[in-house]
Amino acid sequence: MSYDDAFMRRAIEISAQALDQPGLEPFGAVVVKDGKIVGEGINRSLANFDPTSHGETEAIRNAARNLRTVDLRGCDLYTSCEPCALCVAAMAIAGISRLYYAADMAQAGAALGALPESARFPIDVDHLTHECAHPVGARRMPAEQARGDEAAAILHAWAAARTGDAPP
Repeated sequence: MSYDDAFMRRAIEISAQALDQPGLEPFGAVVVKDGKIVGEGINRSLANFDPTSHGETEAIRNAARNLRTVDLRGCDLYTSCEPCALCVAAMAIAGISRLYYAADMAQAGAALGALPESARFPIDVDHLTHECAHPVGARRMPAEQARGDEAAAILHAWAAARTGDAPP
């Protein structure tokens, strides 16, 4: 499918809801399949006390529920702003086929950069990109593994029950 301006206009229209509704932030998105909107979302992080409640993740959740699947291959995502690393990961996990975005990170930074700390929850996009681009041992956040074999045994048993194979 190719770009359709009506879907981008809808994503931007959704983002504008934040101008009048407390608890919303101006990031809207729609998921499109076969030329129809199957999911919509707006950033509800503050309203839901959920740092993952971005417009894109909300649109993906809505589309998955509406289509009754977690496989969104063949779907496009239109968003009012270039997605952060969290949203890019969610799109990849869901199988979104194509992304269309309006404002880029520089435009968003210019618009939101002057907000006082008390009026925003800062997302360091460069930090997110760094963390996602490196293996766990090379990330800035300290991490250590514990009980890996025990957890892996459950994963093997779960997979084996669905494939008919015996666990290793």
